[in-house]
Formats: sequence, C-alpha cells, structure tokens
Amino acid sequence: MTLNELQDVVFYYAERQGFHEAPFNFGESLMLIVSELSEALEADRSGKYAKNPLVPIPNKEVGYNNLLYIEPENITKAFYEQYVKGTVEEEIADAIIRLCHLAKRKDVNLDWHVKAKMTYNATRPYKHGKKY
Repeated sequence: MTLNELQDVVFYYAERQGFHEAPFNFGESLMLIVSELSEALEADRSGKYAKNPLVPIPNKEVGYNNLLYIEPENITKAFYEQYVKGTVEEEIADAIIRLCHLAKRKDVNLDWHVKAKMTYNATRPYKHGKKY
C-alpha cells in the first residue's frame, strides 16, 4: 500500500467513525500527532514494547523453529490488548495514522513529498551538517 492509499483508508475510517463532525482544526490535528509521539516516549520510558508477533509453536519434530506470523487483519481485540496496546509501536502507528489523516485533509501527496524529501536529503552533508 502506498502512503497515498493509506491516506485514503485512514480518511474513510475517520469519516465513518465520526471524526469529521467538528470543523477541521489544523493546530489541533498537529497537537494530537505530538501527543501520540509523547505517548510513544512514555511507553519507551516504561519499557513497553509490543511482544513479537512471531509466536513460537512447539513442535517435537522440528523444535521451536516454526514460527506463526499473525497477519494484522487476523488479530482479535484480546490479542491486540495483550500484545500491542500501550506500546511504543502502537503510539508510532497512531502518529502515522494521524499524519496520514491530516495530509489527506490538507490534500498533501505524501508519496511525492516523502520521495522528494528523501531525494533532497541525499544531497545534504553528513548529519545534514549538524551535531545530531
């Protein structure tokens, strides 16, 4: 899925869930993205990381080398709450979702702009000339 396709999916979901009932507020949207990143920081400070979605399956014949990968669309609410809720990964995903929603509201072509920025960044000096 491209970023532009993700924007469309996020926008449709937000509309369906009632997030377009209030007038659009650009500043509020930006601050909600910042809040997700703050939550990611707090999750990191607390050591809350998602458990690996590759779950070992005991098998006497092959040992523990068989791994079951659970596709995101196949997880249950209980699985998500046990393995993902409140983690760094969840909060980063929330920030990306909110960024995609904001970009769609502002008619930003994320595919083009991210590629253009990466192309431009490739022309810049080491660490873009900064300390970090």
